[in-house]
Amino acid sequence: MRVAIIENTAITHHGQVGVALHEAAATIDLYKPWLDGRLPRPNSFDALISFGGEQTALSDHSHPYLPDLAALLYDTALSGKATLGICLGAQAMARGAGATNTIGTNPEFGWCQIALTDQGRADPVLGHLPATFPIFEWHADHFTLPPGAIHLATNPAALVQAYKIGRAGYATQFHFEANRAVVADWTRHFPDLIEAHRPGFIANLADISTEKGVPADAHGLAIARAWVALI
Repeated sequence: MRVAIIENTAITHHGQVGVALHEAAATIDLYKPWLDGRLPRPNSFDALISFGGEQTALSDHSHPYLPDLAALLYDTALSGKATLGICLGAQAMARGAGATNTIGTNPEFGWCQIALTDQGRADPVLGHLPATFPIFEWHADHFTLPPGAIHLATNPAALVQAYKIGRAGYATQFHFEANRAVVADWTRHFPDLIEAHRPGFIANLADISTEKGVPADAHGLAIARAWVALI
């Protein structure tokens, strides 16, 4: 299988998604449009992934490729190909689908509780998870449920935590790829930013990651493996 991965910022970890792709012996084509504006051609891959970034889904002035990314994610999901948007990727897919993007109104940081909807509990990718589960979040922006999308997961801070478009077009506001190693690396790269989001998080990381990161790692890998199985 050939998988196109879009990285939207300089420091991008594939985490649990990378583990699942490695297990499946996927061939990876990597794109960094924040550097050169280049995106994959629609017929050049079997599956498409877009990870997160510090820009908003509406930052066309600084990242002019975003409208094309939004359209590519939505069109690929509608085509039935396996498509995955995480955080900014989910926000961009929602934009492409005609949802409303909200900027700076729904901040979350750290391991947070997510609840599956009735549709989520019946879903082939998320349905094997507990009804509520911890997973990592780092975002300020959000979106409304795209027209025609299936609402899969929620929480009080950001109501649309996961949705599905088409056969295998999945989008998550939460960072299920972010295992404990990824989170630890983020604390090394962005200590001041993290401290501003959650004072004391870094100092207490060992205890927090043991309590919440261990089960979140398992849930994230389970999501990744189930999505890869749809390619």
